[in-house]
Amino acid sequence: MTPRSRPGTRPAVRGLTALLAACAAASTLSGCADEHSTGGSRAGTGTAGHGFDAFPAAERAPAPGIQGTTTRGTPLDVGDYKGKKAVVLNIWGSWCGPCDAEAPGFAKVAGESRSKGVQFVGINTRDSGTAQAIRFEEQHKLPFPSLFDPSGKLMLRIPKGSINPQFIPSTVVIDRRGRIAARAMGPLGEQQLREMLKPVIAEGRSGNRG
Repeated sequence: MTPRSRPGTRPAVRGLTALLAACAAASTLSGCADEHSTGGSRAGTGTAGHGFDAFPAAERAPAPGIQGTTTRGTPLDVGDYKGKKAVVLNIWGSWCGPCDAEAPGFAKVAGESRSKGVQFVGINTRDSGTAQAIRFEEQHKLPFPSLFDPSGKLMLRIPKGSINPQFIPSTVVIDRRGRIAARAMGPLGEQQLREMLKPVIAEGRSGNRG
């Protein structure tokens, strides 16, 4: 005789499977996956209570080449800023509620930090057309350009562990030597963003670029 299954075992397994599938679907749609589960992530400093990872100059990985066309149709190559300015890459979508919430703070800090050697560049993703993206930019008076990346291909150029494509918004800070200085997988408040930029601004002032 074949062993009989314990009562309730199969329904429980089916229920767990359904629950996991639902969680995975919700994670993909909302960008609420566990950021600590991504393979290849690098430990950083200054994460506790700040919402971001910062990397010491000696441990910074090179940033990839990021270039394309902005939402306004202008060519833009992030590499052109190397040796001149630190760059803040902010990945956002007009459909994204947390992006909408953090945009006013980004607009304010971007305007203030321009004179401190910091250039903001957005990457607009998963919008079907530039019209939605431009409306978002105008609504929030964003004082920086954004590359148009409807398919998410530009995001995939960023090293695994620096961002998770499921996390929108995400932010990556690139220092003046073209290395990843900090990252945030999730929305940032205005003060968090200021804290995130302090090291690269200080490096620019002191001339110590690691």
